[in-house]
Amino acid sequence: MTDPHALRRTPLTSVHERLGAMLTGFAGWLMPLRYGSETAEHNAVRTAAGLFDLSHMGEITVTGPQAAAALDYALVGQPSALAPGRARYTMICAPDGGIIDDLIVYRLSEDEFLVVANAANTPAVFQALADRAGEKDARVADRTADYALIALQGPHAERILAPLTDADLAGVKYYASYPATVAGTSVLLARTGYTGEDGFELFTPPEQAERVWDALSAAGAADGLVPAGLAARDTLRLEAGMPLYGHELGPDLTPFDAGLGRVVKLDKPGDFVGRAALAERAGAAPQRELVGLVGRSRRVPRHGYEVLWDEAACGKVTSGAPSPTLGKPIAMAYVTPGAALQARQSERDGEHDRLAVDVRGSAEPADLVPLPFYRRPA
Repeated sequence: MTDPHALRRTPLTSVHERLGAMLTGFAGWLMPLRYGSETAEHNAVRTAAGLFDLSHMGEITVTGPQAAAALDYALVGQPSALAPGRARYTMICAPDGGIIDDLIVYRLSEDEFLVVANAANTPAVFQALADRAGEKDARVADRTADYALIALQGPHAERILAPLTDADLAGVKYYASYPATVAGTSVLLARTGYTGEDGFELFTPPEQAERVWDALSAAGAADGLVPAGLAARDTLRLEAGMPLYGHELGPDLTPFDAGLGRVVKLDKPGDFVGRAALAERAGAAPQRELVGLVGRSRRVPRHGYEVLWDEAACGKVTSGAPSPTLGKPIAMAYVTPGAALQARQSERDGEHDRLAVDVRGSAEPADLVPLPFYRRPA
Protein backbone atom coordinates (compact mmCIF):
# COMPACT_ATOMS: atom_id res chain seq x y z
CA MET A 1 0.00 0.00 0.00
CA THR A 2 1.10 3.56 -0.69
CA ASP A 3 2.48 5.38 2.33
CA PRO A 4 0.07 8.32 2.83
CA HIS A 5 2.98 10.41 4.11
CA ALA A 6 4.66 10.03 0.71
CA LEU A 7 1.66 11.47 -1.14
CA ARG A 8 1.36 15.12 -2.11
CA ARG A 9 -1.26 17.07 -0.19
CA THR A 10 -3.45 19.63 -1.91
CA PRO A 11 -4.04 23.07 -0.37
CA LEU A 12 -7.44 21.71 0.74
CA THR A 13 -6.36 18.45 2.39
CA SER A 14 -6.97 19.84 5.89
CA VAL A 15 -10.51 20.76 4.81
CA HIS A 16 -11.17 17.20 3.62
CA GLU A 17 -9.84 15.82 6.90
CA ARG A 18 -12.08 18.18 8.83
CA LEU A 19 -15.08 17.03 6.79
CA GLY A 20 -14.31 13.37 7.51
CA ALA A 21 -13.53 12.41 3.92
CA MET A 22 -12.20 8.98 3.07
CA LEU A 23 -8.79 9.87 1.60
CA THR A 24 -6.95 7.74 -0.92
CA GLY A 25 -3.79 7.84 -2.99
CA PHE A 26 -4.42 8.93 -6.58
CA ALA A 27 -1.68 9.75 -9.11
CA GLY A 28 0.73 10.54 -6.29
CA TRP A 29 -1.71 12.78 -4.41
CA LEU A 30 -3.78 12.30 -1.26
CA MET A 31 -7.33 12.88 -2.50
CA PRO A 32 -10.89 12.60 -1.14
CA LEU A 33 -12.59 9.48 -2.50
CA ARG A 34 -15.91 10.25 -0.81
CA TYR A 35 -17.21 12.20 2.16
CA GLY A 36 -20.14 9.90 2.92
CA SER A 37 -22.29 8.25 0.28
CA GLU A 38 -20.81 8.54 -3.21
CA THR A 39 -24.30 7.96 -4.65
CA ALA A 40 -25.65 10.90 -2.67
CA GLU A 41 -22.75 13.05 -3.89
CA HIS A 42 -23.43 11.98 -7.48
CA ASN A 43 -27.14 12.74 -7.20
CA ALA A 44 -26.45 16.13 -5.63
CA VAL A 45 -24.39 17.14 -8.67
CA ARG A 46 -27.19 16.02 -11.00
CA THR A 47 -29.94 17.83 -9.06
CA ALA A 48 -28.23 20.69 -7.18
CA ALA A 49 -24.45 21.11 -6.98
CA GLY A 50 -21.21 19.50 -5.86
CA LEU A 51 -17.88 20.97 -4.83
CA PHE A 52 -14.69 19.20 -5.95
CA ASP A 53 -11.00 19.63 -5.13
CA LEU A 54 -9.13 19.12 -8.41
CA SER A 55 -5.82 20.55 -7.26
CA HIS A 56 -4.03 17.37 -8.35
CA MET A 57 -4.49 18.33 -11.99
CA GLY A 58 -1.40 19.69 -13.73
CA GLU A 59 -1.15 23.32 -14.85
CA ILE A 60 1.49 24.15 -17.46
CA THR A 61 1.95 27.60 -18.97
CA VAL A 62 3.28 28.29 -22.45
CA THR A 63 4.17 31.94 -22.95
CA GLY A 64 6.01 34.14 -25.42
CA PRO A 65 5.69 35.54 -28.94
CA GLN A 66 5.68 32.05 -30.49
CA ALA A 67 3.61 30.28 -27.82
CA ALA A 68 0.71 29.70 -30.21
CA ALA A 69 3.01 28.28 -32.91
CA ALA A 70 4.71 26.02 -30.37
CA LEU A 71 1.37 24.59 -29.26
CA ASP A 72 0.14 24.15 -32.82
CA TYR A 73 3.20 21.96 -33.46
CA ALA A 74 2.99 20.10 -30.14
CA LEU A 75 -0.75 19.30 -30.08
CA VAL A 76 -3.22 17.78 -32.51
CA GLY A 77 -5.52 20.81 -32.29
CA GLN A 78 -4.99 24.42 -33.31
CA PRO A 79 -4.62 26.60 -30.21
CA SER A 80 -3.56 29.53 -32.39
CA ALA A 81 -7.17 29.73 -33.61
CA LEU A 82 -8.47 30.34 -30.08
CA ALA A 83 -9.48 33.86 -29.14
CA PRO A 84 -8.14 35.11 -25.79
CA GLY A 85 -10.56 34.03 -23.08
CA ARG A 86 -11.59 30.81 -24.81
CA ALA A 87 -10.62 27.19 -24.14
CA ARG A 88 -10.60 23.94 -26.10
CA TYR A 89 -10.37 20.21 -25.44
CA THR A 90 -7.44 18.66 -27.30
CA MET A 91 -4.75 15.97 -27.09
CA ILE A 92 -1.00 15.57 -27.24
CA CYS A 93 0.12 12.53 -29.20
CA ALA A 94 3.34 10.62 -29.81
CA PRO A 95 4.83 10.49 -33.32
CA ASP A 96 3.00 7.17 -33.88
CA GLY A 97 -0.35 8.82 -33.06
CA GLY A 98 -0.71 7.25 -29.61
CA ILE A 99 -2.27 9.52 -27.00
CA ILE A 100 0.11 10.91 -24.36
CA ASP A 101 -2.72 12.79 -22.65
CA ASP A 102 -5.97 14.62 -23.23
CA LEU A 103 -5.87 18.28 -22.25
CA ILE A 104 -7.77 21.52 -21.96
CA VAL A 105 -5.95 24.55 -23.36
CA TYR A 106 -6.98 28.02 -22.19
CA ARG A 107 -5.78 31.04 -24.14
CA LEU A 108 -5.32 33.69 -21.47
CA SER A 109 -3.91 36.39 -23.76
CA GLU A 110 -2.27 36.72 -27.18
CA ASP A 111 1.00 35.25 -25.91
CA GLU A 112 -0.07 33.21 -22.88
CA PHE A 113 -1.71 29.77 -22.68
CA LEU A 114 -2.62 27.53 -19.75
CA VAL A 115 -2.53 23.79 -20.45
CA VAL A 116 -4.34 21.54 -17.94
CA ALA A 117 -3.12 17.94 -17.89
CA ASN A 118 -4.13 14.82 -15.98
CA ALA A 119 -2.20 14.49 -12.73
CA ALA A 120 -0.32 11.30 -13.56
CA ASN A 121 0.67 12.60 -16.99
CA THR A 122 1.81 16.10 -16.02
CA PRO A 123 5.57 15.32 -16.09
CA ALA A 124 5.29 13.64 -19.51
CA VAL A 125 3.18 16.48 -20.94
CA PHE A 126 5.54 19.12 -19.58
CA GLN A 127 8.58 17.37 -21.05
CA ALA A 128 6.92 16.85 -24.42
CA LEU A 129 5.83 20.50 -24.61
CA ALA A 130 9.30 21.71 -23.61
CA ASP A 131 10.98 19.45 -26.18
CA ARG A 132 8.57 20.43 -28.94
CA ALA A 133 8.95 24.14 -28.27
CA GLY A 134 12.49 23.64 -29.54
CA GLU A 135 14.04 26.84 -30.85
CA LYS A 136 10.76 28.77 -30.82
CA ASP A 137 10.47 31.90 -28.73
CA ALA A 138 8.21 30.23 -26.17
CA ARG A 139 8.68 29.35 -22.51
CA VAL A 140 7.15 26.24 -20.96
CA ALA A 141 6.73 26.14 -17.17
CA ASP A 142 5.11 23.66 -14.76
CA ARG A 143 2.92 25.89 -12.59
CA THR A 144 0.99 23.12 -10.79
CA ALA A 145 2.20 24.27 -7.39
CA ASP A 146 0.95 27.80 -8.10
CA TYR A 147 -2.71 26.80 -8.32
CA ALA A 148 -5.45 25.17 -6.34
CA LEU A 149 -8.32 24.06 -8.58
CA ILE A 150 -11.87 24.03 -7.23
CA ALA A 151 -14.82 22.85 -9.34
CA LEU A 152 -18.41 23.86 -8.65
CA GLN A 153 -20.66 21.62 -10.75
CA GLY A 154 -24.40 21.18 -11.09
CA PRO A 155 -27.60 22.93 -12.20
CA HIS A 156 -27.47 25.32 -9.21
CA ALA A 157 -23.81 26.25 -9.74
CA GLU A 158 -24.45 29.65 -11.31
CA ARG A 159 -26.84 30.89 -8.67
CA ILE A 160 -24.57 29.68 -5.85
CA LEU A 161 -21.53 31.42 -7.31
CA ALA A 162 -23.24 34.64 -8.43
CA PRO A 163 -23.37 36.45 -5.04
CA LEU A 164 -19.66 35.77 -4.47
CA THR A 165 -18.21 37.13 -7.71
CA ASP A 166 -17.96 40.30 -9.72
CA ALA A 167 -18.20 38.31 -12.96
CA ASP A 168 -21.32 38.39 -15.12
CA LEU A 169 -21.84 34.64 -15.04
CA ALA A 170 -24.66 34.70 -17.58
CA GLY A 171 -22.13 36.08 -20.06
CA VAL A 172 -19.48 33.43 -19.37
CA LYS A 173 -19.78 30.99 -22.26
CA TYR A 174 -19.08 27.27 -22.10
CA TYR A 175 -15.33 26.70 -22.54
CA ALA A 176 -14.52 30.31 -21.76
CA SER A 177 -12.35 31.73 -18.97
CA TYR A 178 -12.02 35.16 -17.40
CA PRO A 179 -10.02 36.75 -14.58
CA ALA A 180 -12.51 37.32 -11.78
CA THR A 181 -12.85 37.89 -8.07
CA VAL A 182 -14.55 35.19 -6.00
CA ALA A 183 -15.01 35.70 -2.25
CA GLY A 184 -12.50 38.55 -2.43
CA THR A 185 -9.87 36.39 -4.14
CA SER A 186 -8.48 36.86 -7.65
CA VAL A 187 -9.05 33.69 -9.66
CA LEU A 188 -9.23 32.45 -13.22
CA LEU A 189 -12.89 31.52 -13.64
CA ALA A 190 -13.68 28.95 -16.34
CA ARG A 191 -17.00 27.48 -17.43
CA THR A 192 -15.65 23.96 -17.84
CA GLY A 193 -16.08 20.64 -16.06
CA TYR A 194 -16.01 16.84 -16.19
CA THR A 195 -19.45 15.88 -14.92
CA GLY A 196 -21.89 16.45 -17.78
CA GLU A 197 -23.45 19.34 -15.85
CA ASP A 198 -23.10 23.10 -16.05
CA GLY A 199 -20.51 24.51 -13.72
CA PHE A 200 -17.29 26.37 -13.13
CA GLU A 201 -13.66 25.65 -12.38
CA LEU A 202 -11.75 28.17 -10.28
CA PHE A 203 -7.96 28.38 -10.58
CA THR A 204 -7.14 29.84 -7.19
CA PRO A 205 -3.96 30.90 -5.33
CA PRO A 206 -3.16 27.97 -3.00
CA GLU A 207 -3.05 30.15 0.08
CA GLN A 208 -6.61 31.37 -0.64
CA ALA A 209 -8.11 27.99 -1.56
CA GLU A 210 -9.63 27.26 1.85
CA ARG A 211 -11.23 30.69 1.98
CA VAL A 212 -12.84 30.22 -1.45
CA TRP A 213 -13.98 26.66 -0.62
CA ASP A 214 -15.58 27.77 2.65
CA ALA A 215 -17.33 30.71 0.98
CA LEU A 216 -18.78 28.47 -1.73
CA SER A 217 -19.85 25.88 0.86
CA ALA A 218 -21.65 28.51 2.90
CA ALA A 219 -23.30 30.09 -0.14
CA GLY A 220 -24.59 26.73 -1.35
CA ALA A 221 -25.62 25.20 1.98
CA ALA A 222 -29.30 26.05 1.52
CA ASP A 223 -29.19 25.12 -2.15
CA GLY A 224 -28.19 21.46 -1.84
CA LEU A 225 -24.44 21.89 -2.39
CA VAL A 226 -22.29 19.04 -1.02
CA PRO A 227 -18.57 18.25 -1.19
CA ALA A 228 -17.95 15.47 -3.68
CA GLY A 229 -15.03 13.09 -4.14
CA LEU A 230 -13.30 11.14 -6.87
CA ALA A 231 -15.82 8.27 -6.79
CA ALA A 232 -18.74 10.54 -7.69
CA ARG A 233 -16.64 12.35 -10.27
CA ASP A 234 -15.96 9.03 -11.99
CA THR A 235 -19.60 7.93 -12.20
CA LEU A 236 -20.63 11.42 -13.35
CA ARG A 237 -18.09 11.47 -16.19
CA LEU A 238 -18.98 7.89 -17.15
CA GLU A 239 -22.68 8.74 -17.48
CA ALA A 240 -21.66 11.75 -19.59
CA GLY A 241 -19.58 9.50 -21.87
CA MET A 242 -16.37 11.39 -21.10
CA PRO A 243 -13.15 9.40 -21.59
CA LEU A 244 -10.60 8.77 -18.84
CA TYR A 245 -6.91 8.39 -19.57
CA GLY A 246 -5.76 4.86 -18.78
CA HIS A 247 -9.22 3.53 -19.60
CA GLU A 248 -10.67 4.91 -22.87
CA LEU A 249 -7.44 6.69 -23.80
CA GLY A 250 -3.81 5.60 -23.78
CA PRO A 251 -0.54 5.34 -25.69
CA ASP A 252 -1.80 2.37 -27.72
CA LEU A 253 -4.87 4.31 -28.89
CA THR A 254 -5.28 7.24 -31.26
CA PRO A 255 -7.99 9.92 -31.04
CA PHE A 256 -9.73 8.18 -33.95
CA ASP A 257 -9.97 4.92 -31.97
CA ALA A 258 -11.75 6.79 -29.19
CA GLY A 259 -14.25 8.37 -31.59
CA LEU A 260 -12.57 11.74 -31.03
CA GLY A 261 -11.02 12.27 -34.43
CA ARG A 262 -12.71 15.67 -34.51
CA VAL A 263 -10.00 17.05 -32.21
CA VAL A 264 -7.31 16.29 -34.81
CA LYS A 265 -6.88 19.26 -37.15
CA LEU A 266 -5.19 17.68 -40.14
CA ASP A 267 -5.92 20.77 -42.22
CA LYS A 268 -4.15 23.28 -39.96
CA PRO A 269 -1.12 25.05 -41.45
CA GLY A 270 2.30 23.55 -40.83
CA ASP A 271 3.37 20.22 -39.42
CA PHE A 272 2.60 18.78 -35.99
CA VAL A 273 3.84 15.78 -34.06
CA GLY A 274 1.94 12.67 -35.14
CA ARG A 275 0.46 14.21 -38.31
CA ALA A 276 1.59 11.45 -40.72
CA ALA A 277 0.45 8.59 -38.47
CA LEU A 278 -2.87 10.25 -37.70
CA ALA A 279 -3.55 11.06 -41.35
CA GLU A 280 -2.99 7.39 -42.18
CA ARG A 281 -5.26 6.31 -39.33
CA ALA A 282 -7.97 8.76 -40.43
CA GLY A 283 -8.15 7.07 -43.83
CA ALA A 284 -8.03 3.49 -42.58
CA ALA A 285 -10.89 1.20 -41.64
CA PRO A 286 -11.49 1.26 -37.87
CA GLN A 287 -10.15 -1.68 -35.90
CA ARG A 288 -12.25 -1.01 -32.81
CA GLU A 289 -15.19 1.10 -31.76
CA LEU A 290 -15.94 2.70 -28.42
CA VAL A 291 -19.53 1.90 -27.43
CA GLY A 292 -21.91 2.24 -24.53
CA LEU A 293 -23.36 -0.79 -22.76
CA VAL A 294 -26.29 -0.95 -20.35
CA GLY A 295 -26.49 -4.12 -18.29
CA ARG A 296 -29.74 -6.06 -18.19
CA SER A 297 -28.91 -7.66 -14.84
CA ARG A 298 -27.68 -6.05 -11.62
CA ARG A 299 -24.11 -7.32 -11.99
CA VAL A 300 -21.69 -4.54 -12.92
CA PRO A 301 -19.27 -4.73 -15.86
CA ARG A 302 -15.84 -3.50 -14.72
CA HIS A 303 -12.65 -2.37 -16.42
CA GLY A 304 -10.96 -5.24 -18.25
CA TYR A 305 -14.00 -7.57 -18.41
CA GLU A 306 -14.53 -9.25 -21.79
CA VAL A 307 -17.46 -8.30 -24.00
CA LEU A 308 -19.09 -11.29 -25.70
CA TRP A 309 -21.00 -11.64 -28.95
CA ASP A 310 -22.67 -15.02 -29.36
CA GLU A 311 -20.49 -16.21 -26.46
CA ALA A 312 -17.23 -15.28 -28.25
CA ALA A 313 -14.99 -12.43 -27.07
CA CYS A 314 -15.37 -9.30 -29.20
CA GLY A 315 -13.90 -6.58 -26.99
CA LYS A 316 -13.21 -5.32 -23.48
CA VAL A 317 -14.83 -3.00 -20.99
CA THR A 318 -12.83 0.18 -20.37
CA SER A 319 -14.98 1.71 -17.59
CA GLY A 320 -18.02 0.39 -15.75
CA ALA A 321 -20.10 1.26 -12.71
CA PRO A 322 -23.65 1.30 -11.37
CA SER A 323 -25.37 4.40 -12.78
CA PRO A 324 -27.21 6.30 -10.04
CA THR A 325 -29.12 8.29 -12.68
CA LEU A 326 -30.22 5.34 -14.83
CA GLY A 327 -30.52 2.86 -11.97
CA LYS A 328 -28.68 0.24 -14.04
CA PRO A 329 -25.08 -0.91 -14.57
CA ILE A 330 -23.37 0.96 -17.43
CA ALA A 331 -20.04 0.62 -19.19
CA MET A 332 -17.95 1.90 -22.02
CA ALA A 333 -16.11 -0.72 -24.04
CA TYR A 334 -13.98 -1.16 -27.12
CA VAL A 335 -15.46 -3.80 -29.43
CA THR A 336 -14.81 -4.90 -32.99
CA PRO A 337 -16.72 -2.86 -35.61
CA GLY A 338 -18.39 -6.05 -36.82
CA ALA A 339 -19.76 -6.85 -33.38
CA ALA A 340 -21.02 -3.29 -32.96
CA LEU A 341 -22.80 -3.45 -36.31
CA GLN A 342 -24.40 -6.81 -35.52
CA ALA A 343 -25.45 -5.67 -32.06
CA ARG A 344 -27.22 -2.61 -33.45
CA GLN A 345 -29.03 -4.74 -35.99
CA SER A 346 -30.04 -7.22 -33.31
CA GLU A 347 -31.39 -4.37 -31.17
CA ARG A 348 -33.51 -3.23 -34.12
CA ASP A 349 -34.73 -6.81 -34.60
CA GLY A 350 -35.69 -7.11 -30.94
CA GLU A 351 -32.96 -9.64 -30.09
CA HIS A 352 -31.42 -8.92 -26.70
CA ASP A 353 -29.59 -12.11 -25.78
CA ARG A 354 -26.53 -12.16 -28.06
CA LEU A 355 -24.47 -9.36 -26.50
CA ALA A 356 -23.11 -9.91 -23.00
CA VAL A 357 -20.27 -9.12 -20.62
CA ASP A 358 -18.30 -11.84 -18.87
CA VAL A 359 -18.73 -10.85 -15.22
CA ARG A 360 -16.56 -13.27 -13.26
CA GLY A 361 -17.47 -16.24 -15.42
CA SER A 362 -21.12 -15.37 -15.94
CA ALA A 363 -22.33 -14.01 -19.30
CA GLU A 364 -24.49 -11.06 -18.22
CA PRO A 365 -26.70 -9.70 -21.03
CA ALA A 366 -26.24 -6.09 -22.10
CA ASP A 367 -27.69 -3.66 -24.60
CA LEU A 368 -25.53 -1.54 -26.88
CA VAL A 369 -26.60 2.12 -26.63
CA PRO A 370 -25.38 5.44 -28.05
CA LEU A 371 -23.01 7.55 -25.95
CA PRO A 372 -23.42 9.48 -23.76
CA PHE A 373 -25.70 7.72 -21.35
CA TYR A 374 -26.86 11.04 -19.92
CA ARG A 375 -27.34 14.57 -21.27
CA ARG A 376 -28.33 17.40 -19.00
CA PRO A 377 -31.72 18.97 -19.73
CA ALA A 378 -31.57 21.92 -22.10
